[in-house]
Amino acid sequence: MSIEFDRELRAALFAHMQALRAFHGDAIPSSVLNEGFQFKGQRVPIWNQQLGIYRPAILRDPGAALTIQTAFKGPYDDRFNVDDDKFAYRYRGTDPNHNDNRALRRAMELQVPLLYLVALKPGLYRPVFPCYVDVDDPAHLTFFLVADVEGYLSATSSDVHKDLPRKAYITRQVLARLHQDRFRVIVLDAYREQCSMCRLRHPPLLDAAHILPDKDPRSLPEVPNGLALCKIHHSAFDVGIIGVDSDFRIHVREDVLEEHDGPMLLHGLQELHEKKLQLPRSSADQPNRDFLAERFAIFTAA
Repeated sequence: MSIEFDRELRAALFAHMQALRAFHGDAIPSSVLNEGFQFKGQRVPIWNQQLGIYRPAILRDPGAALTIQTAFKGPYDDRFNVDDDKFAYRYRGTDPNHNDNRALRRAMELQVPLLYLVALKPGLYRPVFPCYVDVDDPAHLTFFLVADVEGYLSATSSDVHKDLPRKAYITRQVLARLHQDRFRVIVLDAYREQCSMCRLRHPPLLDAAHILPDKDPRSLPEVPNGLALCKIHHSAFDVGIIGVDSDFRIHVREDVLEEHDGPMLLHGLQELHEKKLQLPRSSADQPNRDFLAERFAIFTAA
């Protein structure tokens, strides 16, 4: 197969992923990915769910990987730090010349774009495309990738090093979004997709609120540092209208309790006062009491 065939196939894959994203949003089920896509009258697999680096048989020549993935709790330490300007993607194993590592290195040599599937939770993946391998670091068994997601759907050649500051900026945006998406999915899942204060069960209206501020170095994207809140109660929590003590009891700011307004104020805020949060079933997922106490001290001091 020629490099032109390779690029046509990647363009067809990206067009297919755009269609999936239009239907499913940014969280695509693995069952849908397993269906593959049609290219020149034949079905082509998108990935192999058991493999991190995937090159379909149809791309044996020129031999570049098509798709990479990071599992939700996989064996490799792929990095998603929001301050990075590249994805760190670990080699498969420790042999730089393993066939999978060679396939990803070949994608770098040809400067062809990749599909990157990042697990938000088991069975649910966020697609990031196109991605390019920018650096191969055998000493650390790591590839470094950048994203270029501004409407790129063509199969034309792209110099990965061209306009690298823009690609770095886009990559940081993608990493921040992945950080938030993963946090939201695991928190809402733990709280059974309902607001922990008002029990609202409409996921599009629900957020994962950080207990410690996102910029605090202790503020990890883990369930005990989160609360599932509807958008109104998330905003009220963030601006200090509502606080939560270390016994999971809700407090409404005193001046707000004394106000007289319509039913939203009465039923949406004032009636929450001294009620308790609806907690996750697993004690390991319940809010960190020390974090709540620290946040509550800020609420009471305001």
